[in-house]
Amino acid sequence: MATIDAPKQVSFQQDAEVLRKACQGWGTDDKAIISVLGHRNAAQRKQIRLAYEQLYQEDLIKRLESELSGDFERAVYRWILEPADRDAVLANVAIKKLSPDNHVIAEISCTRSPEELLAVRRAYQARYKHSLEEDVAAHTKGDIRTALITDSFGCFLQLLVALVTAFRYDGEEINTRLANSEAKILHDAVKDKKFNHEEVIRILTTRSKMQLMVTFNRYRDDHDTSVTKHLQGDSGDEFLPVLRTSVRCLNDPKKYFEKVLRNSIRRTGTDEDALTRVIVTRAEKDLKDIKEVYHKRNSVPLDQAVAKDTSGDYKALLLTLLGKQD
Repeated sequence: MATIDAPKQVSFQQDAEVLRKACQGWGTDDKAIISVLGHRNAAQRKQIRLAYEQLYQEDLIKRLESELSGDFERAVYRWILEPADRDAVLANVAIKKLSPDNHVIAEISCTRSPEELLAVRRAYQARYKHSLEEDVAAHTKGDIRTALITDSFGCFLQLLVALVTAFRYDGEEINTRLANSEAKILHDAVKDKKFNHEEVIRILTTRSKMQLMVTFNRYRDDHDTSVTKHLQGDSGDEFLPVLRTSVRCLNDPKKYFEKVLRNSIRRTGTDEDALTRVIVTRAEKDLKDIKEVYHKRNSVPLDQAVAKDTSGDYKALLLTLLGKQD
């Protein structure tokens, strides 16, 4: 369930005028920006951008970028983008880091629907003039790129590229017999520490999410623990952690996002990128459910944890997206 409650009747021209006024004069009226954008859904934000451009012959996003700064600017920028374009930006930022954040690539690939992921790939191509899978392959580096384990590197690339290019069946039909056999394949690979086995990659990158959930449940029933618990340890490269992230995202994305939020707040120094990413990408989807998981897991409301760990307009925007009433 979403945490933002956008009004059904909106004057896009009036919203554009409020935002224009907020960006004029000495200093920016950040509260006015939050009061408008923080209470509009993706379709409404798109119409506001169009109205702003028609009224003032300038791009609203570029204007806000020039007026705002820091964590608040990045949060506003990522919030105002259309979802597919936002994911394209998040993916590109993750890829272009000195040490690429491959977990973000796995997260986007495994938590979006097939149609959403296809839209992300199209948005990425339009924005950066090359394909997402091309950049994933070209910019994957770090320990794995210099490792002597070339087979592992090849499997790592195979996993990431297969994840970003997957177009899974999105229905509810499942095959119990197949789930039983593939749960055994996964367990045999785990037992023999052959995490990068091609069958493991095939199962995780081609099966529907419903089918995988049945497979993971079968694994748990047969071995009294989850497959992710058995994917602990250090394989010497990035493959195993990304594999573990993929399984978590495919099996229970709400629990996965709760953990990302928990880690972003609990670490020494807030991980604003992760905190912002989860809140802006889930606010119109299932952030209310993630908040419930967080509260149950940490005995503290997420709103309270975010308020304690952030400040200023950045804090105000995040709390607005979390559904906190003014």
